[in-house]
Amino acid sequence: MKLDERLLRQARLARWALLLAVLLGLLAGAATVGQARSLSRVVDLAFLEHKALHQVLPWGTLFLALALARAGLVWGAEVASGRAASRVKQHLRERLVAHLLALGPAYSRGQRTGELANTAVEGIEALDAYFRQYLPQVALAALVPLAVLAFVFPRDWVSGLVLLLTAPILPLFMMLIGSLADRLTRRQFSSLSRMSAHFLDVLQGLTTLKLLGRSREQAVAVAGISDQFRRATMGVLRVAFLSALVLEMASTIGTAVVAVQVGLRLLYGRLAFEQALFVLILAPEFYLPLRSLGARFHSGMQGVAAARRIFEVLETPAPARSVEAREVTTAFALPVLPGRFSLSFADVWYAYDEGRRPAVNGLTFEIAPGERVALVGPTGAGKSTVAYLLMRFLDPSRGEIRVDGVPLSSLPLSAWRARLAWVPQRPTLFRGSVAANIRLGRPTATSDEVVWAARQAQAHDFVQALPEAYDTVIGERGVTLSGGEAQRIALARAFLKDAPLLLLDEATAHLDPETEDAVQAAVARLLAGRSALMIAHRLPTAATADRVLVMERGQIVQQGTHRDLLRAGGLYRSLVGAYGGEP
Repeated sequence: MKLDERLLRQARLARWALLLAVLLGLLAGAATVGQARSLSRVVDLAFLEHKALHQVLPWGTLFLALALARAGLVWGAEVASGRAASRVKQHLRERLVAHLLALGPAYSRGQRTGELANTAVEGIEALDAYFRQYLPQVALAALVPLAVLAFVFPRDWVSGLVLLLTAPILPLFMMLIGSLADRLTRRQFSSLSRMSAHFLDVLQGLTTLKLLGRSREQAVAVAGISDQFRRATMGVLRVAFLSALVLEMASTIGTAVVAVQVGLRLLYGRLAFEQALFVLILAPEFYLPLRSLGARFHSGMQGVAAARRIFEVLETPAPARSVEAREVTTAFALPVLPGRFSLSFADVWYAYDEGRRPAVNGLTFEIAPGERVALVGPTGAGKSTVAYLLMRFLDPSRGEIRVDGVPLSSLPLSAWRARLAWVPQRPTLFRGSVAANIRLGRPTATSDEVVWAARQAQAHDFVQALPEAYDTVIGERGVTLSGGEAQRIALARAFLKDAPLLLLDEATAHLDPETEDAVQAAVARLLAGRSALMIAHRLPTAATADRVLVMERGQIVQQGTHRDLLRAGGLYRSLVGAYGGEP
């Protein structure tokens, strides 16, 4: 489907508001014709026929009334088109955010956060001009000139013919300039997205850059990207000013042709003064909608450039949604108690980039109720893909994941994720209070339950030392907390959620020995009585597991206990040696 067709489909969401905007604009055009008629009549009566004031006053009053009506109609059209644009933008923004959430980290980790944020904010905001100004003006540029011609032709067919023949000049110029404007506008939006992405990356890594003494280099890089955006913007403005000049010149020439032929015919007595003045007043108004379309064309192109990226994200296939709860097999119900269901991967396959980059190839393993399984392997072995499959951010292209023998895809997504707790290496914290960040594990939790979870995660003491304890506002990504403190907040979430299945991605990585011991103790309490899949990068994590699965190139190549695998040699033994473990 073409981009314009996709945008028009979005316009259907607010079609009544857009139709109202067009109708009011058309009525404003009719009011303009009425103004021209009343003004020409006033001038004819007052200056040529020398009528008294009371004879001229009705036409003058009509002129003023039409002027007020025209102003009100133009205002109403702006309000209606503004509401249409707001509705479409809100719908698109909700769709985009929901789709990004559905795509999950498997998609977003391959994108730049700043670029996605720019698309969701500035990109959708750029569509405002398209739906508020450009789209209604397309209809008005066709309807208003036709309405003017409908009034001009009965009074002066020669002037009507001149207007009709000169009107196509303006759309022709717009078409010639439009291709260049479209290319430059796309380049400008791409430059803006690139600048936003790089600037956000620099801000997030500013502390690290300062520590490494590389902040000045990045300042130069930001300045260079900003200059690229400046040049792209100036290129768009040059074309916009050029097109405005061309359209003004074309409309001026058209008006001049009408004026010359009207003047000559008036001079030789072949046209009445009132008719001549009426046509001369309407001539600029005839070209005005076409000139306005040209002026708003560039604003609309910015929205079109943004829409390309918006629809690119929206059309990225998301994992298949789970069925509704009422469709779940009645013979199966998710257990209430922790660690009471088994989990199995049966010949599971998945590949990224539409099947061109395999990640897991025929993966088969099982986690028994209450079993702790460590998943190890070199970088690129497919460990993260297994986690995404388990959390339903991805769905297998072949094979099946089963929970107590029931396909995972047949379970309600919300019900499944409610029984799964995820503790990553670098937990995501949001700007808000400590309590609010912990309560993400269970939004309905009471304050006492939040404190209990923090105690279990050994986070209570450092939280109490904060200026406002649990009401202390922490920065985005926990910027005001240390790595160990952020990790314990994430563990507190998992305790609060009390899920029967845990998915841990090396929760003690990048911590100092003292903090690591505290977090390990909290993790041990969290694992008690629960099933767990632990993505392990370090020896201590794998050593505590009941069973170790060794992955390579998307397949399980070894499995067994830590000691058995060490004795057997092979890939696991080499990985342990590489991470500084026992030989």
